[in-house]
Amino acid sequence: MSKKVKEMIMQAIRSDLGEAQDLLLVDVSKMDGNVTNEWRLALRKANISALSVKNTLARSVLADRGVEVERFADLLCGPTTLVWGSEDIVELSRSITKWAEKIETLQVKGASVEGQALNADGVKALSKSPGRRELISEIVGLALSPGRQVAGALLGPARKLAGQVKTLADKE
Repeated sequence: MSKKVKEMIMQAIRSDLGEAQDLLLVDVSKMDGNVTNEWRLALRKANISALSVKNTLARSVLADRGVEVERFADLLCGPTTLVWGSEDIVELSRSITKWAEKIETLQVKGASVEGQALNADGVKALSKSPGRRELISEIVGLALSPGRQVAGALLGPARKLAGQVKTLADKE
């Protein structure tokens, strides 16, 4: 393949990836055609993209994005498909991990999370961690907790006093 063709393909990969920083690396080479089509259609519905690439081209594109490619040496061997999209990397890893459980021939190789390499075990651990929305809801809950406690502390004695006044009023 000539340098011009390689550069054109790398430019196409860059444009397909867009601003995506977080990627999963999977091996779909052992999947048959029907399962692969079903998998890709399901990914498309979930707003997830998958692109099979040559490892040398993937290394070049990832290096241009600031990814430490040296750490991907063992991940970028054999057939590789880049998977990106979804709401965040946790949601992406959850959906791909679920697919890997359903389809035994789908192999998760690893991931690139903010330029750092993760192996397959790291992707499984990431899929079990809280996602973006869950973390936001926890933060909001923690931010509202002191106000809720103050309101409860102020209303508690007032309720107790109101209950005692009512008891006295009922006796008379």
